[in-house]
Amino acid sequence: MGAVKMKVTLLKYTPDPEGIVAMGARLCYSAAGIDELGEKLTGEECGRFIDMLLASGHHSPVEHASFTFGVEGVSRSLLAQITRHRIASFSVKSQRYVSEESVSQEDGVFGYVVPPRIASLGSAYVEEYAAQMKKIQEWYDRWVKLLGGGRDAYEDARFVLPNAAETKFLVTMNARELLHFFTLRCCRRAQWEIRALATEMLRQVKRVAPHVFARAGPACLRGPCPEGRWSCGESEAVRNFFADL
Repeated sequence: MGAVKMKVTLLKYTPDPEGIVAMGARLCYSAAGIDELGEKLTGEECGRFIDMLLASGHHSPVEHASFTFGVEGVSRSLLAQITRHRIASFSVKSQRYVSEESVSQEDGVFGYVVPPRIASLGSAYVEEYAAQMKKIQEWYDRWVKLLGGGRDAYEDARFVLPNAAETKFLVTMNARELLHFFTLRCCRRAQWEIRALATEMLRQVKRVAPHVFARAGPACLRGPCPEGRWSCGESEAVRNFFADL
């Protein structure tokens, strides 16, 4: 498999996510029945209501909408970061049950992620990095053989695999947790890989819930940068980027 590229797909989401958020919010302030509330909400009214809702800081109704993504071509390093977000559900490709043996790979090496800073050094360094991944593959194959093959061997042989090893997963978050995720992980202070993932996830949810995610992104979109002396110092450029996302 060799070097891989990130792929992010919005697989499923709550039908009419902005409609259900607006309905939940209106229910808090109305004596009307649920059926009646639903009948009164048009798309334009939902948008206006959500704009007011988020501006007031009333975020709990946003939790009624959830989104499921398929993520491929990312590293185990990224997996360690994203699973720190507690209000989410994950299903992850297992290194215990799925072999990384060279015989199961198209080009004789497991999938791996090449960090951009390594790629920027030039082809000679990329080739050096690839050779290191190939050597790790040899170590993995040797341990699988010595340990007798099969699942019991995979679960121990995987200990020699690097953080660069590719993984795949499904992740489901509600919209409120996504807003929090985007605040932390779209920031330029976030690690490059999870920042790229968060930015692409935001790009895709904006298409289906534009009012909910209208101001989503790093904290500097909504006020001063909270990073203090660690700030990137480019808030204006960041705001322009996310305005065009």
